[in-house]
Amino acid sequence: MNPYIVGIFVPLIVSLILWKSNNGKKRGLPADVGGEPGYAVRNYRSTSLAESNWEGVSTLAELFEQACKRFTYKPSLGTRKLITREMEVSQNGRSFEKLHLGDYEWVSYGEAFKAVCGFSSGLVHLGHKKDERVAIFSDTRAEWFIALQTEVSTVICGHKELKKLIDISGQLDNVKRIIYIDEEGVSSEVSLAKKNTSWTITSFVEVETMGREKPIDAYLPLSADVAVIMYTSGSTGLPKGVMMTHGNVLATASAVMTIVPAIGTNDIYMAYLPLAHILELAAENVMVAAGVAIGYGSPLTLTDTSNKIKKGTKGDASVLSPTVMAAVPAILDRVRDGVRKKVDAKGGLSKKLFDAAYGRRLSAINGSWFGAWGLEKVLWDFLIFRQVRAVLGGRVRFLLSGGAPLFGDTQRFINICLGAPVVQGYGLTETCAGGTFSDYDDTSVGRVGAPVPCSYVKLIDWPEGGYLVTDSPMPRGEIVIGGPNVTPGYFKNEEKTKEVYKVDEKGMRWFYTGDIGRFHPDGCLEIIDRKKDIVKLQHGEYVSLGKVEAALIVSPYVDNIMVHADPFHSFCVALVVAAQHASEEWASKQGIHYSDFSDLCQKEETVKEVHESLFKVAKQARLDKFEIPAKIKLIPEPWTPETGLVTAALKLKREVIRKAYADDLGKLYA
Repeated sequence: MNPYIVGIFVPLIVSLILWKSNNGKKRGLPADVGGEPGYAVRNYRSTSLAESNWEGVSTLAELFEQACKRFTYKPSLGTRKLITREMEVSQNGRSFEKLHLGDYEWVSYGEAFKAVCGFSSGLVHLGHKKDERVAIFSDTRAEWFIALQTEVSTVICGHKELKKLIDISGQLDNVKRIIYIDEEGVSSEVSLAKKNTSWTITSFVEVETMGREKPIDAYLPLSADVAVIMYTSGSTGLPKGVMMTHGNVLATASAVMTIVPAIGTNDIYMAYLPLAHILELAAENVMVAAGVAIGYGSPLTLTDTSNKIKKGTKGDASVLSPTVMAAVPAILDRVRDGVRKKVDAKGGLSKKLFDAAYGRRLSAINGSWFGAWGLEKVLWDFLIFRQVRAVLGGRVRFLLSGGAPLFGDTQRFINICLGAPVVQGYGLTETCAGGTFSDYDDTSVGRVGAPVPCSYVKLIDWPEGGYLVTDSPMPRGEIVIGGPNVTPGYFKNEEKTKEVYKVDEKGMRWFYTGDIGRFHPDGCLEIIDRKKDIVKLQHGEYVSLGKVEAALIVSPYVDNIMVHADPFHSFCVALVVAAQHASEEWASKQGIHYSDFSDLCQKEETVKEVHESLFKVAKQARLDKFEIPAKIKLIPEPWTPETGLVTAALKLKREVIRKAYADDLGKLYA
């Protein structure tokens, strides 16, 4: 049978079965827990919290070794070969790096295990001691994961990061050795480092080779040993180093394995999110446990139209054709916007067909399931949605969104276009990404699922914000997470640790998230607010900044947005990073002349058009009048992690943005 036909009918049959069993299912059940009074829920699958479901496995090192023995000859870590690196100059004189990348080159699980053993032995030969720490300063790549498996310390970096380290070498008193990842352009930085620092400079390959030639018996960690110190995103202040034990990370990975659909050696995972973010670290450990092949990429090379991909060449997803992916809401919002812009640009019959197909599928989900799920679904898949799926390689069957709440409309849009479940998970760095996770068969949107099997999730009253567990029709309150996935605390920050971590009379460790949620009758959690994002206006109204931003970012003119509310005024304002393509397209139709995009963003007509668009989407989202920004400022420059205005997971750094645009915010309130 044609593989494409199989790919259509199998998910269809599975979806129908799952939908039938979905109605009325209890996914979370009341839990009897200690600590502060509240409304507690556990996963329906288990009555007790387990740290590991794998026999004989209590650390990440043991999990990795077990996987490598089970899947010795299966592909493990894949990286694309660099063919050419070029610089392109735009019309305004700005230079952009463009890459032409080849096929994926793979190492097997057995080869990856040898690399880990060799690298760790090599580190010992370099003089690293058992209790020293390792700092990994690099983009997401195979070497990152290999280095993570070692128990000794050093600084491991790419050539761009090496240059940054050299610039601040005078402040790095404790650094003795640098291991650089071999890549094009690294030689000049290596020479500079050897000349200007006292560090021992060695390449990643040299260390691995040294260890392979002279292997050393491993000193394996214990479950309670710290595996990694991972820093929080810094979205609400200075980043804090979270100490994660092997048992913490293993608890989350083990719990998630019981929830995700069956994954195994036939699957391929697209790894492109920052490995310094707990979502990606936990996801890759889950993939390793199941013997999944992990292909590495980056957000800037993900699709054929990504910023760093040379025109006419393929992005990571097109070459890899992954079956499993993780994503943060900001990326999914951009995928949705990209599809909509393409559809709108084509117009005519193409747009009518897409809208008709989307409408029918939406009606099928919301109402009569069978109305558009038989041969009609096959037809729409073939004519319309196959092209959308091709953007991510055409084979994605499961997509996890985490890192921040995903707007319900975006979740449904991606779900319909990909024809695959888009599930949400909720967790924090402090809980090793563990908290809640949507079931594969849950077709609802806007919720983050029931507690994972390793966690209890409890709501406690927050009277100041008006959220109580006695609220009707659903209990509401601050979200508190307890279980073996809750970390010991912050590195060298006992004061902050005591503020947000508590141990109850039963010995259970709890983390107070600062997020506000409510439990649905089936035991699934919905994130509805955040304590730090809520501002009380002059006349007593409360504005949830994150909620308003999530509603307004769907405007086609918005690439990013930060809502600001001053307690001494009765209205809020917004900084809007304008979407260049949509804004310039509108200006062209209106016959508006401008010198560059910055000039366009300053024009009164442009500000008015974008502001009216915000009013429109705000009304559709049923925002109150006081929640809608009364004034806005258009920003022509994008907010990227490189600018320091957003985190690696693309979350807003509010305080940094407020300081950077203090004058503009002041003028909006003048």
